[in-house]
Amino acid sequence: MVQIEELPSRTIRADFQAGPPPSGVAAVLEPVIQGMLGAESPVTFEFWDGSRLGPAGSTATLRVASPDAIRRLVWSPDQLGLSRAYVAGDIEFDGDVLTILGGLRDGAPNTQRGVRLAPAVLAAARRLGVLGPPPTRPAEEARPRGWRHSRARDARAISHHYDVGNDFYRIVLGPAMTYSCARFVDDTTDLAAAQTAKHELICRKLGLHQRPGARLLDVGCGWGSLALHAAAHHDARVVGVTISAEQVAWAQARVREAGLEDRVEIRRQDYRALGGESFDAISSVGMFEHVGAAGAARYFETLHGLLTPGGRLLNHAISSVGGGRLGRRSFMARYVFPDGELVDVGEVVLAMERAGFEVRDVESLREHYARTLRAWIANLDAQWDQAVALVGPGRARIWRLYMAASALGFEDGGLAIHQVLGANPAHHGRSGMPPTRRDWH
Repeated sequence: MVQIEELPSRTIRADFQAGPPPSGVAAVLEPVIQGMLGAESPVTFEFWDGSRLGPAGSTATLRVASPDAIRRLVWSPDQLGLSRAYVAGDIEFDGDVLTILGGLRDGAPNTQRGVRLAPAVLAAARRLGVLGPPPTRPAEEARPRGWRHSRARDARAISHHYDVGNDFYRIVLGPAMTYSCARFVDDTTDLAAAQTAKHELICRKLGLHQRPGARLLDVGCGWGSLALHAAAHHDARVVGVTISAEQVAWAQARVREAGLEDRVEIRRQDYRALGGESFDAISSVGMFEHVGAAGAARYFETLHGLLTPGGRLLNHAISSVGGGRLGRRSFMARYVFPDGELVDVGEVVLAMERAGFEVRDVESLREHYARTLRAWIANLDAQWDQAVALVGPGRARIWRLYMAASALGFEDGGLAIHQVLGANPAHHGRSGMPPTRRDWH
C-alpha cells in the first residue's frame, strides 16, 4: 500500500480525481481517502457539502452524509468507526452495494492501518471544525457479556441475530424461509427450488430416502424448512431444536399448517440439553458457526452420543482457511454475529473423527452460497421500504451490507462452505453408505 506522504498531491489528483481539483470537504479529506484506498478508486465519494472526490462518471457512490462520520473515525479510526457511521446513516451507498464494496474491499482499513491514519483523520476533523465528543453508538450494536459460549450468552447472541422479526426474514429469504446456502442445479433454478434441492441432498446424504420412519434430529432447525421437507418427502420423524423464540413460534405454526404434528416436533432447546434420546440421523445446518473451535469437541461428542449405530451426521457450515473468531472491533462481530467463529474444514473433519465419526464425504458449495446471497440481496432491495418499516433503517442497512460482503467473500474464495458427512458405523464397520454419490443426486 502506497502511503499518503510518499505521493505528492498533484499525482494523487491525476490518478484519483479526474477533472478539476477537489474543493470544500473533499479537498480536506482527500489525503485520508488516499491513505485508505491507494492511488486509484473506482468509487466516488460525495460529502455533505456537495463536494465530490473520485472518477468521473462513476455509478458507485459512497455518500458521507454527516460530519458525524468523521467524528466517529476520530474516536474509532478502524472498521468499527466506519461500521457505526454506516449503521447510523452518516454514510450511505448510492448505487449497487456489491459494486461499491467490491471497489472498497481491498482498502477497508484494518486496525493497524486505521491507527496509522488516525493523525490524518484528526487533522482533517480539526480543519473541518467537526471535533467533539463521540456520537452515540447505534442501538443495533451488540456487546455480549458473560462467559463466551455459556448457554446464557449464546442465547443472547442468537437472539440478537435471529429474533429481529419473522416478517423481515420472510422478505429476505422468500417463501422457502431457509437461512443457509441453497443448491442451484442449473442456471435456471430459482431460489425456492434451489433450497428444496439442498434439503433433498441433505436427506439423501443422511439416507432418509432409504429408511422411511427414521428419526431425525435437526440442530439449529431455523424456521423448520428442512424438518418439514424430511417429514413430508421421506416420512421422517423429526425433532427440530433452536434457541430462537421467534423461530420456534414460526416453525411450530408451519408444522400445524402442514398437518405434520405427528411427525415433526419443534422445541426451544439448547443442543447441550439433549440427553436420553437417540436418533437415526442428525443434521446441523448453519449452526456450527455459533459453536466455535473451543466447543467443537464437545459439540461432536454430544451429537455422536445421540446417534444410533449405522446413523449419520451432516454438518453444513461456513469455514475459512485457518479459521478464527470474528474480530472484536469488526462490523460482523458487533452488528451481525456476536461471538461468531469460522473453523477450518480440516479442523472440523479432525474433530468429528476424534468424536468417533467416520468421515465419508466432504463437499464444497462455495459458489452456490454467493448466488444465494445475491438472491437475498435482491429480495431485500425489492422490498426495501417494507423492510425498513419492520426493523428500522439501521438494521436493514446492516443486513444489506453483511450479505453483500459475504457474497464477495464466497466469490473470491475468502469464505467457503462445506457439507461434511460422518457415519457412526454399526457392527463390524457396516456404514450403509451407497457405493457412489449417484444415489444422492
